[in-house]
Amino acid sequence: MKLEIQTAVLFDMDGVVLDTESQYSVFWDKTGREALGIEHFDSLIKGTTNTQIGEKYFQGREEEFARIVEANRAWEAEMTYNYFPGVVDFINDLRANGVKLALVTSSDEAKMACVYRAHPEMKELFDLILSAGSFTRSKPHPECFLLAMKQLNVTSANSFVIEDSFHGLAAGRASGATVIGMATTNSREGIEDKADYVLDSFLGMTYQKLISLHNI
Repeated sequence: MKLEIQTAVLFDMDGVVLDTESQYSVFWDKTGREALGIEHFDSLIKGTTNTQIGEKYFQGREEEFARIVEANRAWEAEMTYNYFPGVVDFINDLRANGVKLALVTSSDEAKMACVYRAHPEMKELFDLILSAGSFTRSKPHPECFLLAMKQLNVTSANSFVIEDSFHGLAAGRASGATVIGMATTNSREGIEDKADYVLDSFLGMTYQKLISLHNI
């Protein structure tokens, strides 16, 4: 039976819908070693924006960081953008059951152009796509999720946020939504206290299984 109350699911993109985080790890770990002398730099900045990285680690080195951002754009243009197994089937099942769907990402328009080239159908999967230019405050601030709820005309009590990063999970919690953590980027143990539920993958995930997690 479909829910009588309008429900929404808000998906993060990298590390949730698209299996890209391991590719970013290669870039940022190399950058951390060469520019900062920091090993495993990616683990320190996972889920943050370029602006946040620049402000925290490259104060007074703005020109250098601008070159790093351009290198990152070139890297993104060559990345592969594969869906995580089961996610498209899950999205289609949600849609078939009347759930409103949003993709909420801190990626900018240049990155989204890369995504759309790889997946022109992406825009049809979601009722709403919000990217970096859509909001002023990045995760862990909940603005992006609250804006998505407003535009979808749903409440936080009837919304699910699906995230993988610490900043994303914190933003989901702050929005008041039910938070599902994906153990794709961080370990299950690392995120289980930051989410209401944790999933290892979308394989076999359905609308009925989603609503069984939480009695709306």
